[in-house]
Amino acid sequence: MPGVATAPDLVRREWNPTAPNRLWVADITFIRTWEGWLYLAAVLDCHSRRCVGWSLREDLRSELVVDAVEMAIARRRPRPGLVHHSDHGSQYVSLAMGEHLREAGIDISMGAKGSALDNAVIESFFSTLKRELVNRYSWPTKADARVAVFEWIEVFYNRQRIHTTLGYATPDEYESLSLSGEEVASLS
Repeated sequence: MPGVATAPDLVRREWNPTAPNRLWVADITFIRTWEGWLYLAAVLDCHSRRCVGWSLREDLRSELVVDAVEMAIARRRPRPGLVHHSDHGSQYVSLAMGEHLREAGIDISMGAKGSALDNAVIESFFSTLKRELVNRYSWPTKADARVAVFEWIEVFYNRQRIHTTLGYATPDEYESLSLSGEEVASLS
């Protein structure tokens, strides 16, 4: 029994909200280890491109995306009106995911089926992850890959990696400046 079945596209490729916690995008990718596959679900805040939630599992059950969104909700405590945008993958249309989003007051949005452009921000995040980490290293164990992904997201990507989209700020710097009302251009 599906939870969402389908949802309208509330985003329409408008990826630049004016404040944090207005638009989150989410998707799943895979990571190969010598012991087998790991699956990574991530949730990005489009305002700052910060990865606000993520989960790694050995399977593609709906808990993968639910855990990622639960992390994001716990970290951000968003107010009603936030839009969560994803594709039509079975995990995102699951009963569990729909219930979690609705209980949190989060509006559900989904891009067109088969269109990567309808989730371009998270696709770009995964492309960067693959280019800078996944395609450069090989992990003998799933535990090794978990540590590497944690360090890349929590230590490097959110805190150190600059983004041209953000005026050459990191996601953390951009959010700090946005919340203080300062111009991001002052970082240049």
